[in-house]
Amino acid sequence: QVHLVESGGGLVQPGGSLRLSCAASGSIRGVYNWAWYRQALGKEREWVANIAQLGHPHYADSVKGRGTISRDGAKNTLTLQIDALQPDDTAVYYCTAQELIGQNIERYWGQGTRVTVSS
Repeated sequence: QVHLVESGGGLVQPGGSLRLSCAASGSIRGVYNWAWYRQALGKEREWVANIAQLGHPHYADSVKGRGTISRDGAKNTLTLQIDALQPDDTAVYYCTAQELIGQNIERYWGQGTRVTVSS
């Protein structure tokens, strides 16, 4: 079991930056992929970025060039920074972790942190 807690959301003006953090605890050693998703009001949840345990980061087109995902193994934290924020970035952002248990993949979710981009 992996427990995830996001923080760092809030109100940001267009053009600003935001740094979201996700604190992970539990059976972290089994996690092979970390990701951020977001869900805007009235829309489906969408993938934003991910970073595998030993891989390169990948980004959705919506944040490519503006987003940076990183993981600190020593502190067990996952971070997402988004620059040049736009109103379309307004959403609840979720941290996720995927663990391979036998032949099954378990995905864990945090409770989410709300980001509002508005002037």
